[in-house]
Amino acid sequence: MTRTLLIVYHSMTGGTRQMAEAAAEAARCEAAGAADDSAGVPVEVRLLHASAAGPADVLAAHGYLFATPENLAAIAGLMKDFFDRSYYGALDRINGRPYASLICAGSDGRNAARQIERVATGWRLVAVAEPLIVCTHAQTPEQILQTQQIAAADLQRCAELGAAMAAGLALGVY
Repeated sequence: MTRTLLIVYHSMTGGTRQMAEAAAEAARCEAAGAADDSAGVPVEVRLLHASAAGPADVLAAHGYLFATPENLAAIAGLMKDFFDRSYYGALDRINGRPYASLICAGSDGRNAARQIERVATGWRLVAVAEPLIVCTHAQTPEQILQTQQIAAADLQRCAELGAAMAAGLALGVY
């Protein structure tokens, strides 16, 4: 039986997209390596923009990675929309599944992480890692709205989280 890691993201300036793509690429590599070694079950990695993801995607997945920018001390509106559209359709049907989060923030990111944690608590998901917050230090309107370039070290941390989630799903750790 194939297990699915669903990565849902939104990005306006490209930063969160880079983080989600790094996690997805590493998760796919990890899943391919596990399949080659015949260790565990196959893992499919699905990377979906928040506007394209919905309750059917949530129900079909076995683990989740939620990636969002923090906008005005909150998750991005399109991530909120994804959660609004998916929440009740998945409620009490995904209990105990693993999740983690990626936050791209100008200065803090903790409030967006708390908001995701509250949704995950309602869904009765299990956090398998602390929220991974990347701070861009963008503070002026020009800096905030410009295309972001996430540092290689931060992308590596995102990749490690994606790979760990895929490995955990493949091996049945969660």
